Parts: sequence; C-alpha cells; structure tokens
Amino acid sequence: MCLLLGATGVGKTLLLKRLQNILFDLGLASYLSEPPSTLPTVGTNLTDLTLRKRSLTIRELGGCMGPIWPSYYTDCTTVIYMVDSANITQISASCVQLLNVLAAEPLQTASVLVLFNKSDLPCTMSLVEMKSLFRMDDIIACAPQSITTLKLSARTGEGLEEVLKWLDSFSDTSQL
Repeated sequence: MCLLLGATGVGKTLLLKRLQNILFDLGLASYLSEPPSTLPTVGTNLTDLTLRKRSLTIRELGGCMGPIWPSYYTDCTTVIYMVDSANITQISASCVQLLNVLAAEPLQTASVLVLFNKSDLPCTMSLVEMKSLFRMDDIIACAPQSITTLKLSARTGEGLEEVLKWLDSFSDTSQL
C-alpha cells in the first residue's frame, strides 16, 4: 500500500488521475491533454495502478483527515507526500505535517517521495527554495526513511515520468 498525503488543495487527486491516464492511455498524449477535473477528496480514495512490473494500490487521504492519518499507516511501505509550492501560507504547516509523518513508528522503514507541486504557476518557489525552507537536507540526514524529492506540475504533467519511475522502482523488491 502506498499512501498519498498532503494538505487540502495540493493536487493529490489530480496527480492520481494523471497517472491513471498515462498508464491506461499508454502514454505521452496524456501529458498534452487538458487536465481532468477534480473535486476535493472527502475521506479516502483507493486507486489501483498497473506499472511495468506489478500493480499497486495508492490510498489518497483527504487533507482534512490529517488528524486520523496515523490510523492508515500500518501495512504501508511507501508514502507520497505532496506540498503546494505556490501556497506560501501553507508551507510551515506542511513541513510540520511531514515531520509528523516521518516520526510515525509504523513508517520508519517506508520509502518517502516528497513532491513539490504546482511548479507551473508563476508565483511558485523553486525546488531549491522549497528544499531550503523545509530544511530537506537536514530532514534527509536525520530521518530513518529513504526520502526522494521532486518538482512536479500535476496540471501540465511535468515530473510525472519521474513519479512513475519512483513507484516502479519498488516493484522489484515487493515493498509495495
């Protein structure tokens, strides 16, 4: 099980729909297509993706469910944590939430992908700025988890291939 976490409005549902479109439509035409419409997730969404080597289930948890995220941590071996890099007012809360996720006992051996989304917007911060604000180098150095960071635009499709590669890299080891 892979958990997809992040505050409300960061683009979790759009990411899942884009990944589904790429995998089901077999390709790059999905990058150029109009982004699918989404609604805020209330509760949880389960999405099955079939990658090159195996299928996996991604459980998206609505941002408003943050207080009960820990009840979903068992049986989870990977986490995708999304941040809205264009929403300055949400940055500190997102960082605290990420630290809480990383500190959770059941996730100590999980692999974590931190996605800085909305890189297509003109008011967004660069990946370097976001990593600096989050002090990602310090987090990566201290956390027991394997942590990867990527820049993403779920709207335009930038970075989706890297997300798929990251997910597929766990297919060999049956970590998902």
